[in-house]
Amino acid sequence: RKGFSLKNCALCIALAATIATLQPTVAPASSFEYGPVIPELSVLISGPPIKDPKALLRYALPIDNKAIREVQKSLEDITENLKIPGVKALDSVERNVRQASRIFNQSKAAILAGIAESKKGHGQELLDKLTAGLQDFQKIVEARERDIVVPKQQALLDLVGSVEEDMVDSFPFEVPEEYSSKPLLKGRATVEMKVKVKDNPNLQDVIFRLVLDGYNAPVTAGNFADLVERHFYDGMEIQRADGFVVQTGDPEGPAEGFVDPSTEKVRKIPLEIMVDGDKSPVYGATLEELGRYKARTKLPFNAFGTIAMARDEFDDDSASSQIFWLLKESELTPSDANILDGRYTVFGYVTENQDYLADLKVGDLIESAQ
Repeated sequence: RKGFSLKNCALCIALAATIATLQPTVAPASSFEYGPVIPELSVLISGPPIKDPKALLRYALPIDNKAIREVQKSLEDITENLKIPGVKALDSVERNVRQASRIFNQSKAAILAGIAESKKGHGQELLDKLTAGLQDFQKIVEARERDIVVPKQQALLDLVGSVEEDMVDSFPFEVPEEYSSKPLLKGRATVEMKVKVKDNPNLQDVIFRLVLDGYNAPVTAGNFADLVERHFYDGMEIQRADGFVVQTGDPEGPAEGFVDPSTEKVRKIPLEIMVDGDKSPVYGATLEELGRYKARTKLPFNAFGTIAMARDEFDDDSASSQIFWLLKESELTPSDANILDGRYTVFGYVTENQDYLADLKVGDLIESAQ
């Protein structure tokens, strides 16, 4: 209904419609489609959902090396164990570190074998650093230096992520010919976006680090990277900030997206969804439209600051330049069972200063993105 509450709304499609629209207004009730309820929702959830953006990016890499994944998981489990108050948490952390060290030492040969041949030298350097880092970590935990645990954990996970990136030998699939002429990102890229915050005495400027994932969304990530290189977003204001999403990318004038100078038309890109277990993305249709209700996406709306494309509600292939960051986890958007997954293209995550997204307001200025 018009003026409904997103928090209390029982129909998930209404929320999806609000996000989808390119205009920052709520569509009237008559425009909402009431889709089928997702069956057996519990099957979509297995264990605590992964909400850390760097962890999501690690798991999204197109690799299959069980040993390095087990080392990664042992180190990531430390985060949950640190929620236990006091020094008792360090008992569990110590077990995690020992487990990670044991798996790593026993499987070092298998991990090295999984590194792409052209990156073997660099990979060996990373493994040497990981060996020394795990030894140092054990000493830190044994000395009960709790304040140092998290920084050391994150440093080791960054090393693990770098090892995993070196396992990617080549781009894993062919982009469909109909989209191959568009800007493509066949890998990953990092964007630093500087935003000037107005009317906030506690925050004037903030730099967000965005990691774009072209392994799972090459057309969408490539489109955004191209717009960044064109300085399309420089000088643009934040156009929506309602506590649920932050949105920008609607240029001045009648066009609702980026007008390509070579064609003098709005450049549009397709809906692009990589499903966990698939070899390539699906294009031009939502997972609901395809009847894949139980499918899980490689880039889910789990993390605070998930980056996705806005599009017209009734046109899957209408995205152009308008992007949004998802902020709020609500009853309709719980991690790992999110009704936005499979409906909108996620193409990356904010990995630094994402908490400050909640402080942005309409009118705050994007000074630069590069």
